[in-house]
Amino acid sequence: MNRHALLCRSILENPAATQRELSEMLMLSLGTINHLVKECNDLGYLQINPEGNYEITDAGRAFLEPFRVDGALFIAAGFGSRFVPLTFETPKGLLEVQGERMIERQIKQLREAGIRDIFIVVGYLKEKFEYLIDQYDVTLIYNPEYSSKNTLATIYHAKKALEGKNMYLLSSDNWMRKNMFHLYECGSWYSSVLMQGETSEWCLSYNKKGLITDVTIGGKDSWVMYGPAFFSKDFSASFLSVLEQYYHQPGTEQFYWEQVLMDLLKKKSAPPIYINRQEADQVYEFENLEELRRFDPKYQNQSDNEALKLVSGVFKVPESKIVRIRCLKSGMTNKSFLFQINKTSYICRIPGPGTEVLINRSQEKAAYDQVSHLGITEHVIYFDGKTGYKISEYYENARTADSSRPEDMEQCMKLLRNFHQAKLQVGHSFDLKERILFYESLCLSHGSIPFEDYESVRTWMFELLDEIGQRKRPKILAHIDPNVDNFLILQDGSIKLIDWEYAGMADPLLDIAMCAIYSYYDFEKAFWLLRLYLDRRATEEEEFILTAFMALSGFLWSLWAVYKSSLGEEFGEYTIIMYRYGKTGYRKLHPIS
Repeated sequence: MNRHALLCRSILENPAATQRELSEMLMLSLGTINHLVKECNDLGYLQINPEGNYEITDAGRAFLEPFRVDGALFIAAGFGSRFVPLTFETPKGLLEVQGERMIERQIKQLREAGIRDIFIVVGYLKEKFEYLIDQYDVTLIYNPEYSSKNTLATIYHAKKALEGKNMYLLSSDNWMRKNMFHLYECGSWYSSVLMQGETSEWCLSYNKKGLITDVTIGGKDSWVMYGPAFFSKDFSASFLSVLEQYYHQPGTEQFYWEQVLMDLLKKKSAPPIYINRQEADQVYEFENLEELRRFDPKYQNQSDNEALKLVSGVFKVPESKIVRIRCLKSGMTNKSFLFQINKTSYICRIPGPGTEVLINRSQEKAAYDQVSHLGITEHVIYFDGKTGYKISEYYENARTADSSRPEDMEQCMKLLRNFHQAKLQVGHSFDLKERILFYESLCLSHGSIPFEDYESVRTWMFELLDEIGQRKRPKILAHIDPNVDNFLILQDGSIKLIDWEYAGMADPLLDIAMCAIYSYYDFEKAFWLLRLYLDRRATEEEEFILTAFMALSGFLWSLWAVYKSSLGEEFGEYTIIMYRYGKTGYRKLHPIS
């Protein structure tokens, strides 16, 4: 850290400061300050003004110029899973703390210090940050890998903002009590706070001059990485060189950018970076909603979050009693979080945007209402048939069924058999033909259907539909989505079937076909599953129906996956596997084709 520059900056910012005050500001001895003042005076950087105070000369200002901060780069691409359900609606950096959005507070502090060139790397809910362009004249940089990679990739996609510049590197979700930014920075640094006791944070080792010599994960009574950092242009050049190597190296997808810094410090040629020790209660990195509640009373009982308001109303408790919140799922179809009230755990499901196109929530509620007396579903506490919000009991230590374990599949098939024997009725159907046409139309309205032989295979599927239709098969309430992941085996050995989103009137063998293809069974293994379900040998008719349903179901879900892919959600080989069920199943029933 350049001490001459530090002294000049301090006098520039505090022209009336005495040597004793400068000593306190810079955490240097009074003797050291006296020595630095004499050196800077001899170098022509300082002079005494008529009021008897130190002031910067033109030479001093020229000396400071290479230390001028060029701008700031914010990391704001991530989801913030530890702040659900708040972050289902709002990116973490846009949450208010003490009545002010965290990223806005930092932008204002930067502006006060004279920093104008501000970049924000966005990803999750990127549109929410758009207003900052007009309000603060910032530049947004999009990270296309925000959902699959960690902050190393975030910095990689914004590397041009750092190249050849002196830049602050900031997290959008930090909160600083006092403004710690300056127009001039006199060396690279990382903000640090003292953590008493055991910690899992990234701990710093440093020498007497404050030069960081090592970083370790975890320690005791340690100064840890906490808050913003500053990179000089020289430091950025070395950092970005290592970052480039890491980004292209397999296995680094979930690395934090600090991993690059940690390894850079191991190189003897690494440029210096210093610890910037902060006093207690200056820098905050809120780890979860509980920490935020302790800091800002607003979040104890009036978070303005729709899901927390709902839970509070359903259980008739203040929001502060909703504790141990954590994310279970954050997909396009549904978002779910786990929480506790009075030491009992529950799950709240929030339908994803646009799911009303795919799922009729009133029909889902009707299915739950019909099966509730059988005791085979999760215990539903609340269900809104309009919004699709659902609150249900969470089963501790439960596991999902395993399609490779015969005993699990026997238990699953027994549940389906007992359920089907109840012959429940609802007012809506799951019609394969209607669903195929529906997903086909969605695919075509969002682009195209990529299978080269789609038209031929489509013709085959409609032949199968006609053949099934001629057989006058029975229709009862079926689950439609009996994926092994939807069978919960509880700690006491009992079993539940959850997630009835697609349930409707259908042939009961459609459930067996769906379970088979979700498990990636071949047709012989599917016939084994059918025997478990029937508790006897299947007839030729039943094997024909099962094969046809496997073909049709695979074809249907391949279209579903194509549509989802058009919206940005990928399924790997799932699309091809499902489509193959359609072709293979038809050829099994019609060998000449």
